[in-house]
Amino acid sequence: MPKPVVPEEKRRRRRPTRGGTVLSEQLIVEAALRLLREHGSAGLTARRLGLALDCDPSSLYRYFRGMDEVILAIGDQLIGQALRGWSPTGAWRDDLRALGLRIHAAYTAHPQAAVLTTSRVTGRPNELAADEAVLTVLHGAGLPVPEAVRVYHAFIDQTLAFAALDAASLALPNAALLAEEEVWRSTYARLPASTHPHVAEVAPLLAAEMVRSAYPAALDLLLDGIACRRSL
Repeated sequence: MPKPVVPEEKRRRRRPTRGGTVLSEQLIVEAALRLLREHGSAGLTARRLGLALDCDPSSLYRYFRGMDEVILAIGDQLIGQALRGWSPTGAWRDDLRALGLRIHAAYTAHPQAAVLTTSRVTGRPNELAADEAVLTVLHGAGLPVPEAVRVYHAFIDQTLAFAALDAASLALPNAALLAEEEVWRSTYARLPASTHPHVAEVAPLLAAEMVRSAYPAALDLLLDGIACRRSL
């Protein structure tokens, strides 16, 4: 049975760790992000987190019911980073594009964390704030409520799906990532027009295009579709 989580105000009265640090949810999440960056998902354990914070691993359960809850808090932190500094301008397309790019960038800045969190629903404050922001923009675009919900679903899932795809690539060892990029420059470039005429025709363009994220282009296509539906 999970231990009860202690309210934040009571946690602050707890004595410092062996290293003199007073634990907090924020401190634990930041340490977890560092572990993910340095060791990948296999390195994120209560034991390693306790070592990183110089505390007994059992202390973590005063703040989180388990490591899965730590992962949800990490996901919410990434969304919070995306929202930081964003404010609506009233131009629905610009606002939605900015939100999408910010969310995608926040996740891909922490690829190991993104791989764990893009598919999760946290129900935490930053996630709720992002949902409200997107729906507010769509309301301002004049979409009927059922249409706004469909567009919201497409927008969020597209953004997170590309973030997961791009993060998984970025999380690869550098040698593997370079080897994949080389395939576009070598294998595809050598395909003969007699067997692969269309690939051979665009091989140089593929080599340049396929090593970067398609999310901005896909986002613009989605925004074009929204604009067309607004005019119906």
